[in-house]
Amino acid sequence: MRVKCVICDKIESIEDESFEAKRLRNRPIHTYMCDDCSSRISEKTKARIETGNFRFYSTKSEKDEW
Repeated sequence: MRVKCVICDKIESIEDESFEAKRLRNRPIHTYMCDDCSSRISEKTKARIETGNFRFYSTKSEKDEW
């Protein structure tokens, strides 16, 4: 299966029977990102977390008394 990276527009081939190919076929909302872009984003995110100016905006679950 030929896929295109959303960030750098590089075209790559992945196996047709792989989990990632199945996910891309069945759910078009999922997008493909090449290994270079993925590693670059993860490195920059880790660097931002280490600066202390990075916040995780997660939903706060309130405990119900019942």
